[in-house]
Amino acid sequence: MPAHTLTRAAPDTLWFTRCPVPTATGIAADRQWLAEEFAADGIAVRSLQDAAPDVDRQTHYTHALPGLFREGGNVPALWARARGERTRLIGLTWIEERQAILVRPDSTVHGAEDLRGLRVAAPRHTIAIDFWRAMALRGFEGVLASAGLTLDDVRLVDISGDGYHGQWGAELDALRHGDVDAVYVKGALAVEAARRAGARVAVELDELPDRGHRVNNGTPRPITVHQQLLDDHPDLVDRFLAVLLRAADWAAGHPADVARILGAETGAGAEGVTGAYRHGTHRSLHPDLSADRLGLLAVQEERLRAHGFLPAAVDVRQWSDPEPLRRARQLHPIPERP
Repeated sequence: MPAHTLTRAAPDTLWFTRCPVPTATGIAADRQWLAEEFAADGIAVRSLQDAAPDVDRQTHYTHALPGLFREGGNVPALWARARGERTRLIGLTWIEERQAILVRPDSTVHGAEDLRGLRVAAPRHTIAIDFWRAMALRGFEGVLASAGLTLDDVRLVDISGDGYHGQWGAELDALRHGDVDAVYVKGALAVEAARRAGARVAVELDELPDRGHRVNNGTPRPITVHQQLLDDHPDLVDRFLAVLLRAADWAAGHPADVARILGAETGAGAEGVTGAYRHGTHRSLHPDLSADRLGLLAVQEERLRAHGFLPAAVDVRQWSDPEPLRRARQLHPIPERP
């Protein structure tokens, strides 16, 4: 049989992984729609987060699992691609999730320009890709840029995050003890952690008018798939994306259910979810590969590389493949909104 007529057997398992944030993948998993979509094919759909101990959860970062769909932060996704993993970018979302700069209650910092000359927390973790540090550097970089400043205008203080189980714990401890003057945080758990630490919000990045100042690990957030799965079984990729489009449509009409799912996904209570995610988040889960979002991701790639997080350049537009999403929209057209 000629080589070009050979086809690979369909995988017996499709994997998905997502970060603990608002994602169409998380919505679809909660509704059991991913499992239902592929059940008739005899294909199991499993969450990497809920997998057995023998499954390498590090593939959430490395994407070295060909049957894996990932909807998560762009720092690990870009890092995996820069290291040579054969992934493709098949969607991007943009969801505001409360990025903020915290200070002590008695601090004189009330805006971005007040950070000049101060000590800011730069967490450091001994993990393969330190996305925590990347987020902090990019968060402060965006805030400072909004005031015409750069990271050269502040003093970065390395804070070891090793040994801390809670998010932002090391940085908030350093703030409370007076070792730093400002800390970057984001998301639902950060809202609750800030309250427990008695910290005050000095700058709300979500309120900065230029979206370029809010570009970070989750803005924009990529959906990636391995090139091998896309080459061998493009129909499976199309159908998976179509389920995500269905989930995003459903979320747009069910804000209370989305809030419940977000609580389960993030591990935060109602206060954290309400405080982190703007009204309308339930309507913002649809992925696209618009020139605007690709451009913002390209900015993130350039800055991550400048800070030494990427071992090689990633051409974002070359990395992206719009065809699976185009075909998925034919399987599940997005309804017109009035």
